[in-house]
Amino acid sequence: MALSVLFAVFAACSNALGTVLQRRAALTVPPSQTLRVGLILDLLRTPVWLAGILGVTLSAILQALALAAGSLAVVQPVFILELPLALLIGGAVFHVHRTRKAWISVACIAVGLAVFLSCLAPAGGRERAPGIWWMPMLLVVGGSGVALVVAGARRPLGRLRAACLAAAAALGNALTAALMKSAMGTLTEQGVSAFLRSWPTYGFAAVGGVSLVLLGTAMQAGPLIASQPALTLTDAVASVLLGVTVYAEQPRTGIWLVAALGGFGLLAYGVFALLRTRCLADCLQMDEDAPDSMERAAT
Repeated sequence: MALSVLFAVFAACSNALGTVLQRRAALTVPPSQTLRVGLILDLLRTPVWLAGILGVTLSAILQALALAAGSLAVVQPVFILELPLALLIGGAVFHVHRTRKAWISVACIAVGLAVFLSCLAPAGGRERAPGIWWMPMLLVVGGSGVALVVAGARRPLGRLRAACLAAAAALGNALTAALMKSAMGTLTEQGVSAFLRSWPTYGFAAVGGVSLVLLGTAMQAGPLIASQPALTLTDAVASVLLGVTVYAEQPRTGIWLVAALGGFGLLAYGVFALLRTRCLADCLQMDEDAPDSMERAAT
């Protein structure tokens, strides 16, 4: 478990760097009222976005190693650290002063995550999900994601649209991780040839690509205070549920579960508090007032 957490922390760090660069690049293209794959074509012409993609790609490799070494219910929640890491990386890159409130928020996230994972402490589990579980899982997670995309697409630019699209991207990320874990199980047990013949290998690539489009659109749709909590917290919760139901990972129950929920509440508080600090917006090179102005103009 220690090795999987270490890989997951490095993956979160790489993803945070990619997020900082992608966020800066996303603001260089005009916002769109409609979901469009052409957004990616616009971003492909932006070198900063391509550098961000490299960070995300390295993160995916480290994530695969983490999932091969540990449980889904442990690895994915660690990605909540991406937010405070983005504060640290963005602050160093753009020379932004971090306030005391920001540091307290970071401490709440770190302590809350540590309490959550140590108390939950999922044990056991499978390397690969049984085939019978894939259809209901795809229907439930995919259907929920589609419903969120439809709900978000019906809203103008603003907080609700951003939250819906980010939550849909988070479900895609959790499903991508579940497929990736199964594919890595095939790789370690049966080798490269079986890995390349396994449908989850192509499934996690396809779902991950869709999630990337949704995330880019969500970041354009509204302020970070709306999209980032939906992204990080939904991903963590969905991944724990998938780990328990699909991969038979067994968390502690009783008083341990109560303590784990307390830890999750503390880290959720830290996430929202950090997102309300001006210095995080500066670290991500965004204008907090711009999305609200777009929301008022759209309505």
